[in-house]
Amino acid sequence: MPRIIIFLLCSMLAHPVSTDDDIKKIEITGFAQGTTYHITYYATDSTVKKYQVDSILQVIDNSMSLYKPGSNINRFNQSPGGIEIDTHFVQVINKSVEVWKESGGIFDITIQPLVKAWGFGAQSVKKYPGKRAVKKLLKCVGTDSILLTGNFLSKTKPCITVDVNGIAQGYSVDVIAGFLKAHAITSYVVEIGGEIKTEGKKPDGSKMKIGIEAPGNYENEPAVMQKVITLENAAVTTSGSYRKFHENRGKKFSHTIDAKTGLPVQNEMISVTVMAKDAMTADAYDNVLMALGVKRGLEFIEARKDMAAYFIYKTNDGTIADTASTRFLSLITD
Repeated sequence: MPRIIIFLLCSMLAHPVSTDDDIKKIEITGFAQGTTYHITYYATDSTVKKYQVDSILQVIDNSMSLYKPGSNINRFNQSPGGIEIDTHFVQVINKSVEVWKESGGIFDITIQPLVKAWGFGAQSVKKYPGKRAVKKLLKCVGTDSILLTGNFLSKTKPCITVDVNGIAQGYSVDVIAGFLKAHAITSYVVEIGGEIKTEGKKPDGSKMKIGIEAPGNYENEPAVMQKVITLENAAVTTSGSYRKFHENRGKKFSHTIDAKTGLPVQNEMISVTVMAKDAMTADAYDNVLMALGVKRGLEFIEARKDMAAYFIYKTNDGTIADTASTRFLSLITD
């Protein structure tokens, strides 16, 4: 996931803000899920330790990481009919099915065969699929081909496989946030790979501030625009096409795959940042909005009272522009 919303957070945490001698600012940093994580919380003591966070993230990886050979997700993908899955996987499957329905099939975790074929999976590819290959792979796509009964996840065809990378990192943020709350921590920022969940305010009573930064173009040039938003008891995640893309015959295509056509989405979108109550929801819907594009995406998000979004996109003349939903505009401070 593009790291475009963390730059202000880091600078914010570099300055002490505590106004209560009993309250300490505690920071935990580490590496997990192929990226870094940063946790800051305010409490009288360091009741949550790094080894606990690492342990939780390791359990989630053992459940849903495609990069771990013995993970539950790989066991399901390799099974002919399904397997019993753990609680973490169950919650992600339930949310994935919910978003699949509400997005009209745009968000579909069963596109794993296509993600793999287009070189965005765990292994790189030497050749991209042609029309015939894509058509064949589409027969193995469709969230209506999986069924969760209790903790048993079944599939109607052996070729059905799933990829939850578009939602699992947001879920991981929520799990860590829940762990902090379980330890009576009510003021914190949890960030994994640019996906963020905040709770409470800083000791001085001010809200948490998060920065959004956009690249100059797809070649990692300096930022051309930035916004600062305030968050309280909310999550914000970002999906972008400017770093995670491939190029074929001089044409770039992003990691967002259209579950109906089997092809990488080609539209004006550079990135979309979504604010929601929890990070798993935001993480899922930032993918949906990337696929919808600016016009349809704005219409979709304005109809939702539980979310807000900020879009960065290319105009017809090649310049970069931005826009935001009404609820997101109220979050912007700069």
